Amino acid sequence: MTQRTLTAVRSTAPAPDPTTPSTPPRARRPRAVTPRVLLTAAVAWLLAAVFLLPYLEMVVTALRPAHELRDATYLPSDFEWANFIDVWRESHLWDNLRVTLLVSAGSTLLVLLVAIPAAYYTARMKFRGRKLFLLLVLITQMFQPTSLLVGLYREFYQLDMLNSVWTLILCNGAFNLAFAIWILTAYFSSIPEALEEAAMIDGLGRGGALLRITLPLAMPGVVTAMIFTFIAAWNEFVMGLTLSTVPENQPLTVGINSFIGNYTVQWNYLFAGSVIAIVPVVVLFALIERKVVSGLTAGSVK
Repeated sequence: MTQRTLTAVRSTAPAPDPTTPSTPPRARRPRAVTPRVLLTAAVAWLLAAVFLLPYLEMVVTALRPAHELRDATYLPSDFEWANFIDVWRESHLWDNLRVTLLVSAGSTLLVLLVAIPAAYYTARMKFRGRKLFLLLVLITQMFQPTSLLVGLYREFYQLDMLNSVWTLILCNGAFNLAFAIWILTAYFSSIPEALEEAAMIDGLGRGGALLRITLPLAMPGVVTAMIFTFIAAWNEFVMGLTLSTVPENQPLTVGINSFIGNYTVQWNYLFAGSVIAIVPVVVLFALIERKVVSGLTAGSVK
């Protein structure tokens, strides 16, 4: 069809009447709820209830009065909120919480400072022995801290570093370093190298390209390594029990264990301390949950 024909067709087409009401768009019909959807939702709520029931029992026990701990009832007659106050007064829980925060934050910072350059170099540089290096990193992840406790205790005893926060920071950082290197290596490998080359053409060096281009793009992977290192250091028990013998210098997991005696267990204080211990981690994970999920799926889609 020629240009003249198209012009003639357009000129002869009737103009829309402004007085004619326009047809309203069709509203989207709501999707019908099928039995399969209902069954899936019911199973999901059932699984959520199964996983949440232990935490609910922990909160209820933390609020039980001491004389009702052995009662076979789901709820106490009255909630003893003073249990949380007594935990702070009658134990070193505040000192333990401070030590745990220092150890977790210090270990996370140490791991990131070492893992980011190591993972970046491994992902970008095709050096000889690269696969062997990654294999050695994976092998170190297989070692359990309990198998090295005797050697670690002897070493830090000779260095006069027992009952020190720095000792726990070094140990937790060392045992979580391999996982962080693996996560960050996979994430750095998924970022196109052409972005860094374009930045270096504009005048940035290798370090500047890493800090300004690659690291912001790799932030979900960095957050993933950070949160897993923080949680692992927060929940660590064996090294804290072995390398710290003074109650004020012990981490929170060891401090909570002090409510378990040889003949009696202070269940209300034990669970009150446990509730206090899980609140910071739950809040932290809820704030950065999206970045953690995107970091775990790094490299799965190209």
